[in-house]
Amino acid sequence: MRLAAILSALLWASPATAQEPAPEANVNERYTVESVAITGVPETQLRKELHEDLQKLVGQKFSQKALDDLTKRLRDELPGRTVVQTVTRGDKPEHVKVVLDVAERKDERFDVSISRFLYHSKQGWSGKVVADWGLDYAASVILGLVSDADDLLERYAGLVGGFQSKKVVSDRVRLRFLFETYHQQWNGATLEALEERPDVPGIYRTRKSFAPTLTVAPLRPLELSFGTSFQFVQTQFPAARTEAAHAAVAEVRYQQQFRDAALHRHYVAANYSLRAANRTLQSDFVYTRHRAEFGYKLSNRRQSLLVVATAGRLTGRAPLFERFTLGNSATLRGWHKFDVAPLGGTRLAHNTLEYRYRLFQAFYDAGAVWDRGQRAVTKHAVGFGFRQDKGPARVMMPGFFGSVAFPVKSGRMEPIFMIGLNF
Repeated sequence: MRLAAILSALLWASPATAQEPAPEANVNERYTVESVAITGVPETQLRKELHEDLQKLVGQKFSQKALDDLTKRLRDELPGRTVVQTVTRGDKPEHVKVVLDVAERKDERFDVSISRFLYHSKQGWSGKVVADWGLDYAASVILGLVSDADDLLERYAGLVGGFQSKKVVSDRVRLRFLFETYHQQWNGATLEALEERPDVPGIYRTRKSFAPTLTVAPLRPLELSFGTSFQFVQTQFPAARTEAAHAAVAEVRYQQQFRDAALHRHYVAANYSLRAANRTLQSDFVYTRHRAEFGYKLSNRRQSLLVVATAGRLTGRAPLFERFTLGNSATLRGWHKFDVAPLGGTRLAHNTLEYRYRLFQAFYDAGAVWDRGQRAVTKHAVGFGFRQDKGPARVMMPGFFGSVAFPVKSGRMEPIFMIGLNF
């Protein structure tokens, strides 16, 4: 027994055992990638950059982490699809083939998510919670709760619901029916300003809308949307009554990304929207609203430079929710919108210049909102904070951010703090 114990101790302490290498995490990582193929979806449907990154695996040693990262990007590119990895022996010795099989999700699903959550030190909290019941890959029913003081002159709170189909005839055609019903709260500055502007339509207690929209993507970077927006507002003054703001709507969205010879990444995004309310649609308000936005981002591995320019023009008699505003979590940060223009305006011009190093950001905003016949007064703001985009091409809207911004003006400058997330 004593001899057996000594032999056992020597065996466990032997150098051969102590230096035995750990098994490889993935046996395929000793092989070279011979080819990468995608099945179930045309490769022309993918962004050019994603397709190029997948093909860059060819000729390299197989990396499960790199493949997982690209698979996740592919799932983000094709929402509602499943992506299954298959690695098989290649035709050449010491080589493997990679196949990514894309398939439609047929099962029902039910997801509840916070699509927006924001705190603004002057405006308070804003949020949106949405439940999405996916009937299958192509169709889903949505229902949400909203309380928002950031976007418009009013704080609006209520319900949003609808039906959307992501595939009508083909993946390039989508259809959505959206219904919204809100109650409003108004800032005292807006109420005081209305007393001096009888030409501006008054406040309303409730707002309801129904908006069917058809979206077509003729080319991968380009999307076109057409539809109507039937809106009803219950005004308060001079007497309570319901007025209609029915409008034809159209929107063009363009988004592209590419790399140059120095491996710098370039992201371009542009949006143009048109809303035209007229008597043909039995609208009590008659107006035309144009809004255009352009964004460009240049980035390398750690740094990026972002430029966003926005312009708007409104003609005719429009309700308050159509008037342009500046001074929220996305525009003229550092200013409170009721200090800029408590009634908003019919003309808009705004520009953002932003520098980022990893998550750190420093920005400069400049903009003006005014009415026709008035002189435009440009205001400026500066700030810093952190920002993490949801996906590399999200030029206009951050995924998660926090910042402190200051108005550039004479006298006392009170900072504004903002933190939030968008999905």
